[in-house]
Amino acid sequence: MLKKIEVVLMTDSLVVKAKIKDVAKGYNVAGDLADALSQKVEQLIKEACKRAEANGRKTVMAKDL
Repeated sequence: MLKKIEVVLMTDSLVVKAKIKDVAKGYNVAGDLADALSQKVEQLIKEACKRAEANGRKTVMAKDL
């Protein structure tokens, strides 16, 4: 009998899972939270870059968030 092998593609995450658990002390953290949070962070960064560009800057700043 052949064993079924699951292939998981690894993508670069913009968040550190251990840090999420540190912030959510006392709570269980679902495995998919880090991926969802990373996607949200990526979206925020892209929007901030667009704002910086619209203001004639190549430097993304906190105020662009």
